[in-house]
Amino acid sequence: MLEVFTETLIDNLKLFPFLFAAYLLLEYLEHKASEKTLRLVQNSQKEGPFIGAACGIIPQCGFSAAAANFYAARVITIGTLMAIFLSTSDEMVPIMLAKSLPLKTIITIVGYKFLYGLICGLIIDFFIKNQKLQADISSLCRNENCPCERADSLIYAAFFHAFSITVFIFAVSLILNICMEFLPASGLLVQILKTPLISEFFSAFIGLIPNCTSSVILTQLYLENSINLSSLLSGTLVASGVGVLVLFRINRNLKENLKILALLYICGIFGGLISNLFPIY
Repeated sequence: MLEVFTETLIDNLKLFPFLFAAYLLLEYLEHKASEKTLRLVQNSQKEGPFIGAACGIIPQCGFSAAAANFYAARVITIGTLMAIFLSTSDEMVPIMLAKSLPLKTIITIVGYKFLYGLICGLIIDFFIKNQKLQADISSLCRNENCPCERADSLIYAAFFHAFSITVFIFAVSLILNICMEFLPASGLLVQILKTPLISEFFSAFIGLIPNCTSSVILTQLYLENSINLSSLLSGTLVASGVGVLVLFRINRNLKENLKILALLYICGIFGGLISNLFPIY
C-alpha cells in the first residue's frame, strides 16, 4: 500500500508543473493578452492538430492533461485535443527503452502514433465545422469558484486551479492503482488478449482507464508477447493518461465528454487494426 501511495504521489507531483503552466497561460490569455494575441490563438486552428500530435509524443501525460483544460476553455479544437490524446505515449517509451527494445521499433511505433493522431485530428476538424476558439477561461473560474478577483490573481488563480485538479487526480488515481495492484490477472484475461480482433477492442478498453498505469500494463503485455503490436497500438492510442479524467472534471458538458470518449475509443481500435496493413516491426 505504501509503495502504491508513493508512486501515485510522485506521478501527480510530476503532473503539477504542466497543469500550472497550462492554467498560467489560460489566465494570461484571459487577463493580459492583447486582442492581437487572442486572434492569433483563434486563427491557429489549422496548425493545431500538427502541434498537438508533436507535443503528445513526448513521453509523459502532462500535455494531455493540459490539452483537456485548453479544450474546456475553447482555446483548441476537438481535432487538436484528439491528436494529443492519440499520440500521447505516456510511460510506453521509457519502458521500451528500459527493456532494450530496438530503437528502430520504438521510433516506428511513436511515428505511427504521431501520424495517426495528426490525420485523425485533421479529419475531425474538417468534418466538425464552426468550432469557435473564443478563449472562454472565465467559465472555468466560475466552475471552480476561483478567487480571480485578487490583485495577484494571475499566479494565484493558476496555482489554485492546478492544485485543486492535482488533488482530484491523486484521489482517483490512488483508488485505481490500488484496484489494479491487488486485482490478479486471470487466465481468461490472457486468453482474451491473445484472441485476434477481440484483443484490439479489449486493449482499447484497458487504455481508457484514466491513469498512467494502463500504458504500463499494455507495454508490459506486448514485451511479454501476450498481445501483438496492433493490440498495443489500440490500447496506447486510447491511453491518454489522466487527460480524459481532467476533461470530465473540467468540462461540464457530460454529453460532449461522452462523445469525445466514444470517438477516442473508436479511433484507437481502428488505428490498431489498420496497423496490420503496414510493416511495423
